[in-house]
Amino acid sequence: MQIQWYPGHMHKAAKEVRKRLPSIDLIIEVLDARIPFSSENPMIHELRQDKPCIKVLSKSDLADADMTATWQAYMEQERGVKTLAITTQAPDKMRQLTALCAKMVPRQQSNPKPVNALIMGIPNVGKSTLINTLAGRSVAKTGNEPAVTKSQQRIELADGIVLFDTPGMLWPNVENRNSGYRLAVTGAIKDTAMEYEDVAWFAAEYLLQAYPQRLQSRYELDALPDSENELLDVIGRKRGCLMGGGHVDFDKAARLLLMDLRGGKLGPITLETPAMMEQEIKAMLRLREEKKVLREAKKAARKKKAKRR
Repeated sequence: MQIQWYPGHMHKAAKEVRKRLPSIDLIIEVLDARIPFSSENPMIHELRQDKPCIKVLSKSDLADADMTATWQAYMEQERGVKTLAITTQAPDKMRQLTALCAKMVPRQQSNPKPVNALIMGIPNVGKSTLINTLAGRSVAKTGNEPAVTKSQQRIELADGIVLFDTPGMLWPNVENRNSGYRLAVTGAIKDTAMEYEDVAWFAAEYLLQAYPQRLQSRYELDALPDSENELLDVIGRKRGCLMGGGHVDFDKAARLLLMDLRGGKLGPITLETPAMMEQEIKAMLRLREEKKVLREAKKAARKKKAKRR
């Protein structure tokens, strides 16, 4: 799946981030605990260099707790990286972030300069809610759809922490096809930029393999369907998503499945594992190399053709 949604304010924000980074002491990246890899902006890894980084796994109440712990251990293998799993149901846990910032960037008593922290995250990941909780007041707009924050903000917190907020940013090209689907499944992109059936089929295929009992419980299934298409058909019939002639309205059934997943009605679910991501990265690198070889072959063929003329 290729994401084709990259609003102008995101492009502007990316340029502003590059300009501000030299004055930043610490980077906070808010990730979706259900998709810790797919919600990670590759631009941050490229630009942060040796700056310390806190990866905040938001919406952890919607994610598989054991898998969240696995992801945290995996991410903290990288030097200079710490993690914190949070949920809006536990604001005290969210407030631990300022203490962690202060711990990662100690201030000198003789020169207690503020710690400048840049906070980033994909759209609809819960970044604004986190900021409001840390600030103890409403300073960032919140909403249930992506692209609510439009411009950078400077927010002073306790413990000498200064937050620089940025709009939720995707990146121009989500190279890993499966990551594109996962972003769509969790609602990180506007629904108008995706096809419900296509995205729901991706989700259904994964859920049948990884969380079959959750599907059986939620939709009261006597037996598991053999395919994602059959699953959507069963869901549509059980929930009355029917058209004339008794045919299933697959668009409605797809929307229902995605809304149930996003709302946690299927239970806590994580859509990717570290092992899966390592395999997908290898496949992505192979594809990238194949494309490079093909481009070079076409370039050589053009040069050869030009010489004949």
